[in-house]
Amino acid sequence: MADLVVRHLGLVEYLPTLEAMRSFTAERSQWTADEIWLLQHPPVYTQGQAGKPEHLLAPGDIPVIQVERGGQVTYHGPGQLVVYLMINLRRQGLGVRDLVTAMERALVDVLASYGVEAAPKADAPGVYVNGDKIASLGLRVRNGCSFHGLALNVDMDMSPFWRINPCGYAGLKMAQMKDLLDAPVSPDEVAQRLEQTLRERLGYV
Repeated sequence: MADLVVRHLGLVEYLPTLEAMRSFTAERSQWTADEIWLLQHPPVYTQGQAGKPEHLLAPGDIPVIQVERGGQVTYHGPGQLVVYLMINLRRQGLGVRDLVTAMERALVDVLASYGVEAAPKADAPGVYVNGDKIASLGLRVRNGCSFHGLALNVDMDMSPFWRINPCGYAGLKMAQMKDLLDAPVSPDEVAQRLEQTLRERLGYV
């Protein structure tokens, strides 16, 4: 079984984190331990490799960064839990679809632990609650190793989502845990649960 290093990084700037993730992936060897980073970002829009500029309706003063992950435009901001998964898929015995399914099921499991019923959609990666998107997925695989990952809306300012077509879907409504729960919830607390669930779903336990 491969080793796994998990880092809880707190609130970190997007670009240096992106560069660190790229460097880690480019420099890793077949013996490098896999890593999962759990963190939050200051406000930023990221545009995936298939991203179309028309889905950026009114970004305003929020920076827009082009990245190599799959998918269209999304928003990251404080109160959203972002998880980057740098996994040697071959060594872990996973295909890309296996990784996506494990991520989606881990999110569903964690939300269920809070009493929130969520589900993935076959034709639109991510996790949804009553048709509204609560978590987004976007991955890149290079030399059999994944990077980028997922974003779960926990307790954040949702208004920047109104200034884009989230994930390229006009009118797609975004949800967050805060609005679905009776008690306050923090990204740090959710991160602890999601770390454990990802370990189980990805075979690190």
